Formats: sequence, C-alpha cells, structure tokens
Amino acid sequence: MKEVLDVCCGGKQFWFDKENIDTLYLDKRKEGAGIVEKWQPNFKVNPDLVMDFRNLDLPDESFSLIVFDPPHILDKDISTEKSVMAKKYGTLHWDTWKDDLSKGFDECWRVLRPRGTLIFKWHDLQVKIREVVNCFSQQPLFGQRSGKGGKSHWLVFYKGE
Repeated sequence: MKEVLDVCCGGKQFWFDKENIDTLYLDKRKEGAGIVEKWQPNFKVNPDLVMDFRNLDLPDESFSLIVFDPPHILDKDISTEKSVMAKKYGTLHWDTWKDDLSKGFDECWRVLRPRGTLIFKWHDLQVKIREVVNCFSQQPLFGQRSGKGGKSHWLVFYKGE
C-alpha cells in the first residue's frame, strides 16, 4: 500500500517527482496532453485513479501523508471552455463549494492514519482562506503564505492518536 495520497493531483504542478512510487495520485478527471493547447501543449491530468475527493473509495486510516489541493476557482461567471485556469485546475461549483470542501476534508481525515499529516493548499483567488478553514472539522497546526502577493496558503494539519 502507498503511504502518500494526493487527492487532487491535476497536472502534478508542484511535485518534483511526478511519478513518486510511494504516492497514490487521484483526480476526478483524466485528460491527455494538450488540454490547454497553445499555452502548455504537454500539460495533462493523468492520475493513477479517477476519484472524487468528496467520496474516496479507500479504506479508513490508510495514509501517513495526504495532499489536498482542490480547485480554487468557483465556476460562476467563468467559462470552463475558455478559461485556461479552469481547464488546468478545475473548478468548484459556486453554490456548493463550502459543502464540497467540508466533505473533501472529512474524507481526507478519514483515510489519514493517526499521527499522520494532511497538507492543504489554497489560493485566495475568489474565496479567502479564513472562509475555507471555517468549513473544516479540524483546525490547522500551522501554515505559511507564499506566491505573488502572499495569496497562496499552505496549511498543515496533524492527526493525533
């Protein structure tokens, strides 16, 4: 069994080793190269398994480390056909995003082992991090801002015994 789980791998943008043997890569979509045509013709979403982060068909307490980097874009007023960001990273539904993130977090927590770590990444593009964290059943241990304007957030959650 693999020790690391990425529930929204997308194009594995921040992974140094995009085929890490200890990691199970999931995404709710699988799309070949060229989904963003002229901007990144080799970009593809190629998870090990196609699965929705809100309903993980995985056993309880299976992973020591989980990466949860859901889409940061709400689909209201965005054409998923025209938006490069929406094509690359996917979207959340504008009127269910809170429930979707809550379910996703709870599913990640369920499959996380005791003494395991969950890394959550969010970008304050449309929804602020404080609104997102309020959707979760647990509070982060610590976090860090990064990126242009400090709008990306990396949060660390630890599951004790």
